Amino acid sequence: MPDVIADLSLVSARLLEDRVSMADAVAAIQQTLRDGFDPEDDLARQILDVPNGQLLLMPAAAGGAVGQKFATVAPGNPARGLERIQALYILVDGTTLAPTAIIDGTALTSLRTPAVSAACADVVATAEAADAAIIGTGPQAIRHVEALATIRPLRSVRIVGRDDARTASAVDASRAYAPSADMRAGTLDDIATADLIVCATSAPTPLFDADLVRDDATVIAIGSHEPDRAELAPALMARAQVIVESRRVARSEAGDVIVAVDAGMLHHDDLVTMHELFTGAVAPATDRPRVIKTCGMGWQDLAVARLAV
Repeated sequence: MPDVIADLSLVSARLLEDRVSMADAVAAIQQTLRDGFDPEDDLARQILDVPNGQLLLMPAAAGGAVGQKFATVAPGNPARGLERIQALYILVDGTTLAPTAIIDGTALTSLRTPAVSAACADVVATAEAADAAIIGTGPQAIRHVEALATIRPLRSVRIVGRDDARTASAVDASRAYAPSADMRAGTLDDIATADLIVCATSAPTPLFDADLVRDDATVIAIGSHEPDRAELAPALMARAQVIVESRRVARSEAGDVIVAVDAGMLHHDDLVTMHELFTGAVAPATDRPRVIKTCGMGWQDLAVARLAV
């Protein structure tokens, strides 16, 4: 009998970092969508409640490859000094369905989530976008600075957090990704002057007033996949072009969308999918804010994981 474990490639977080740059990950997401893949066809993930959090089972089959992410979400982990989302990823041969690699899924998630954001922002943000406001101080907030710096030459970055020490640490960590940018701790008032706004928090209610966002701004919300949590005000969703991964996911997991629809401020028919955006079926708006709301899908992990082996 063959030793399946012995034949597997093991890709640690360090190896993933060495093999796949943020620019590579952004390009892989964009190419997958430009090749015509429709996220509506992605395999459905399971979200299972367990004591102290959730299990996420995220399969995908696209481009001749197959993969499965086993992830956990533990809301209490940041207080323990641990990441809120942790995972393992199994890459599978598309023909034999034999496992070929095990990848650090936590590092993969940390890479692909901002890569998805930047892949879409590259299409909808103005060419002159250079000033960013990042709300949040965790790993995703920091990696979004890296991702945005791959698509636009950032002039200024403001990191907005509730804890001064964590905010200062996030500012220091972010400098490596945008060394020429004016990088500082900021406040919610910085939303008013930002071209690029990232919400990377676990906040259950809107973080700022909708009127702060300029009509030429791009807003990215990645903080939650739970239907009752919304980082963005319904009034902002009402006046924005709202881009989602798929309508199916938006209806069941995107709290920012669901809360706005329930409030009568948004309709599902108003949503633009990534497939429509990248195939040219719908053009980016130029007269109102663009909101990119993501929940995370299996095809995104697969597109990036394939680069690691």
